[in-house]
This record gives sequence, structure tokens and C-alpha cells, in this order.
Amino acid sequence: MSGNDYQSPYTPNTDHDRQQMLEAIGVSSVEELFKDIPEGYTTDSLDLPPALSEPELMAYAQELAASNMVPGDYACFLGAGVYRHHIPAVVRQITGRSEFMTAYTPYQPEVSQGTLQTAYEFQTLISQLTGMEVANLGMYDGSTSMAEAALMAARITKFDRISIMDTVSPLYREVLDTYAQAPGLKIDTFTSSQTELEEGTACLIVQQPNFFGYMEDMTALSKLAHDNGALLIVSADPISLAMFKPPGDYDADIVVGEGQPMGVPPTFGGPFVGLFACKQEYIRQMPGRIVGKTVDTKDRTAYVLTLQTREQHIRRERATSNICTAVALIALMSTVYMSSNGKRGMRHVAELCYHKAHYAATLIDDLPGYSAKTDETFFQEFVVECPLPPSELNEKLLDYKIIGGLDITAQVPNGMLVCATEVNTREEIERLAGALAEIGTGK
Repeated sequence: MSGNDYQSPYTPNTDHDRQQMLEAIGVSSVEELFKDIPEGYTTDSLDLPPALSEPELMAYAQELAASNMVPGDYACFLGAGVYRHHIPAVVRQITGRSEFMTAYTPYQPEVSQGTLQTAYEFQTLISQLTGMEVANLGMYDGSTSMAEAALMAARITKFDRISIMDTVSPLYREVLDTYAQAPGLKIDTFTSSQTELEEGTACLIVQQPNFFGYMEDMTALSKLAHDNGALLIVSADPISLAMFKPPGDYDADIVVGEGQPMGVPPTFGGPFVGLFACKQEYIRQMPGRIVGKTVDTKDRTAYVLTLQTREQHIRRERATSNICTAVALIALMSTVYMSSNGKRGMRHVAELCYHKAHYAATLIDDLPGYSAKTDETFFQEFVVECPLPPSELNEKLLDYKIIGGLDITAQVPNGMLVCATEVNTREEIERLAGALAEIGTGK
């Protein structure tokens, strides 16, 4: 089968095929199959354009795609939780193989050894990266990982209050608010000026680097959480962990994060893979799947799903969590990324991000009317106070073929969150500074 054949989305269905399928499910027509759809919502009642031929449809789709402003055509300085990093060719080469692309269920270990082994390798690498004792096979994304960690902390401590730093991503906070509704957890916003947590607090949630790109004093926050009988949950950027102290070094209890920066393209927001690791003593309350390594009856290495009594396919409503996937293919992308880069490669990527972001901040801070906040330690993102509303700036930057940073005016007056990673070239960074200078002076 050729590569083009493999990628083809064409699925033939003849009239005879359709009739056989309808008979197999016990209906006589397509209309009878969809009879439960309310009137006014069927395709017959919708104002749809006439059908197009295949060449016409492809041309129309390409026209729509061409309207997107995408990195590559544009220099991009947008981050805020989803980041552009170089993805080695080996990632696509390995994860595109059919035995990985199509394999799904690992519930039959005797025929799923390859799938289970890659899951075990992912867990091992995440444990090493975070400095934690155990990790699972992954969650939906970074935000759901954080929310699940809060529920886990409530189960462990038997407390019903969650404290979250005001510097955690507001999008993650929205997901946490949703997750906390059903169990009735109370959520408190914690600021750096506070010295104590509310009584009965299950955990303190901190982001590292925080939403604004800056590094928190994690040692002090860890002590504060533990002195108040709470667990410390850290939502960490995995690339930064190759350069900065890992959460295990400052006694974090649960570590979560977004795995997208490691080998996964932004792809308009997903699918991604959430990272989840914790101390060994809390493993039975950890949500998601965990793969263990053992030996079979012939003393050969074997891999199996472990602690399945926590999962919903066995315990149903009494399960630890209702998450029912591990996004294993995306986790494999991150696994190949980590293993192909190695410790030195990961460190090199992190250093490039750090230095390029600092170069960009220095150039922008020198511009009249702009102020880059550089008095705190930051990794690859920083806040810029602008002379114009960022929404106007970003609109004008498009004329320079530049996608600007995130408008965070809601948090910082005329604030823009700018991101620079290893894929941003010196020319792009200097072009951004030049464009901001021209826009800011009205030239």
C-alpha cells in the first residue's frame, strides 16, 4: 500500500452495501434510521449548498485553509499553554507506523506488549523528568490533569477546600471550577501576599512557570502547603524541567502538566496529553492507567495494566476517576521526543528558549512606550506593557506577517504575554521588535 493510499479518506458505500447495513440493524430506510431526530434538524430541512464534485470540494477546502494565519507563513510569538517547538522527524516516522497508529486497547496484555511497553517507557520518562516516584500513562490534557489532581487531593486528605494561586492559567482555573461542582469542593484563590491557607484545605495548586511566564518560589510554597496540612500540586512546563529544579526536589506531592510541548504540534488546540505523577504513597488514588513491568510464566519480561480496581470498567461509579482514555498515541509522540533528544538535547532546547525569550524581552524593553517585566526570573514567556491595546497591536502586526502575543489586558493593563521558543529565529525576534517600534510611534 502506498503512502497516498494509506492517507486516503475515501470509503466506498454502494447502494447494496447501505441496504445490507440497514437490514442488519432492523430498519428499512435511512429515513427510518433517523426518525428520532426532531423535525427541522435533518439535512432535508437545513439550508445546505448543492453538492460539489470531488475536485470542487478539495479546491473549496484549500481556499478555506488558506485563510488561516499559521506559523511558518507568519512569525509566531503566541504561547500561553500551547507552544511551538521543533519536532524531530523520528517522532512522526515512529508514531505513524500502523502498529502504533491503529493499536488501541491494552486490556489483553498477551497481544498488546508493544503498546504496553511504550506506555511504561512514557511513565518512566515522566517520573525522571518531574523527579517523582510514579507516573501514569497520561490524561486528556494539562487542564484536566490539574483538575483531577485536585479531586485526588480531596480524597487523600478528606478535606473539601482547594486553594489555587492567582497566577495559574485562567483557562485551567475554568476547568477546575467545572470539575469541583459535582463533588461540592470550595475553591479559594491564593495570592503571594498570603501566609496561611484556609482551614480544611486539601491542596495548594501552583503553576511553574506561572501563567505570566515567571518562576514561583516553590520551596516557600511547598513549606506553606505542608505546614497547613495540605498537599502541593504543581502544574509544570515539561521543557522547563530540563533546566530548572524539578518538583520532586522541593517535595511536591502531585505533579501535572501539558505534554504538548514534547513532540506534539499545536494543531489548533489538540489532541494533547496530560502529564500526571505523584508520590508512591498516593498511587492508589491516582486516576488514569498505570502500566507495570513483570515477568511471564517463562521468566520473560512482560507488561500489564496494574491497579485496575480503580478504573470505571471494574468499579463503575465507585472508580477513582471517570477518565477513560490515556491518549496513548500522543503520549508515544512525547516518549519518542524525550528519548530521541535525551537529557542533553532537552537541556539544550530549554536553554535556547530561555536565551531567545530574554533577547526578545531586552529588545522590546528598550522600545519607547513599551515595558517588559524582567525583574523576575522567567523561562520562555514574559509580560509586556504596551502603549496601545494589545488587540490593536496584534491586528497591525499581521501586516508585518507576525502573530503577536496573547492579550492579557484583563490581568495587566495593556498587557501582552509574549512567548519565544527555540524555533523563533534571531531575524524573527528583531522583526517583532522593529514592528512594535513602528506601530508604537505611529509610523
